[in-house]
Amino acid sequence: MFKILHKNGNARRGEFRTVHGVVQTPVFQNVGTLAAIKGAVSTADLKEVGCQIELSNTYHLHLRPGDEVVRRLGGLHRFMNWDRPILTDSGGFQVFSLARLRKITEEGVSFNSHIDGHRVFMGPEESIQIQSNLASTIAMAFDECVENPAPKDYIKASADRTYRWLERCKAELDRLNKLDDTINKDQMLFGINQGGTYDDIRVENMKKTAKLDLDGYAIGGLAVGESHEEMYHILDVVVPHMPDDKPRYLMGVGTPSNIIESVYRGVDFFDCVIASRNARHGFIFTRHGTMNMMNQKYETDMLPIDPECGCPTCRSYSRAYMRHLFKAKEMLGMRLCVLHNLYFYNHLMEEIRNAIEEDRFDAFRAEYTEKLARRL
Repeated sequence: MFKILHKNGNARRGEFRTVHGVVQTPVFQNVGTLAAIKGAVSTADLKEVGCQIELSNTYHLHLRPGDEVVRRLGGLHRFMNWDRPILTDSGGFQVFSLARLRKITEEGVSFNSHIDGHRVFMGPEESIQIQSNLASTIAMAFDECVENPAPKDYIKASADRTYRWLERCKAELDRLNKLDDTINKDQMLFGINQGGTYDDIRVENMKKTAKLDLDGYAIGGLAVGESHEEMYHILDVVVPHMPDDKPRYLMGVGTPSNIIESVYRGVDFFDCVIASRNARHGFIFTRHGTMNMMNQKYETDMLPIDPECGCPTCRSYSRAYMRHLFKAKEMLGMRLCVLHNLYFYNHLMEEIRNAIEEDRFDAFRAEYTEKLARRL
């Protein structure tokens, strides 16, 4: 299912074959939490801006419209009119970040819905059952995401519980994929490494997780309070213990510079809301750094956002017009900027893949890691 086509140092250029199509890696997953990209972006738009794989969320879709509703309508692909791969996040992060009142036991987590406060229980089996109803291409294992920093004894107990939950997730998905009425009998499972910023816990957890022969492996619990340097250190520690022949996914990361630095360390999959969220507030990514469309200097600037960009927005509209839309609070401004940022991220990944194939990724990293982080 996963084939490494070329390596340039630790950076990997690969292909990941799924029942819903082939994903070229490294890849950025475009985040559509509730089966839609925030910013009035359609699935046709996603194809135009180069999206290979869309990410939706188990927790949110379970609460509305309900995974049973999606199942009755034929699964998430049919529901949102998307024929390419979909990864569903397990809901673990949302349970621990959005639920005010929660109780963690070995069985799972009881919590109050952030929408109406009603009591919900989710454990490994429930998370996998919801994802099976959604019929995503890739299901993520249910885990506990702990904010950094946290006491070592709690992190150790949490990582051990996450591993036991993973074993239950695997057993449940194996069971569901054999049922006659399961929509996607080829649904894959990715396990998640946890352990906070403690090297020994991370490595122990990864070694155990790697033995389960899953379809892919993720590193979770980062970009939740630690510095970039701490995050890169954990990657340096953990990635060597991840299976070489399976995709490696760094969850919730991140900025263009974060992605380049993580590819350098051997990561293949990424996702982050920053691309669309920043765009909805007028913050734009370009090849030369970030821009704020609200700035006065763009009031009469008739250049495209990025003259070197081929996205639908840059082909047709000026910086002056974009600034006007945001100042006037017109929804079109938000939509056009989301399209630009998603195009930027998807084509950044294409440039990264090309650089790896051509054995020039080190030079690409040296040129762009700092450049993409600066403000214009």
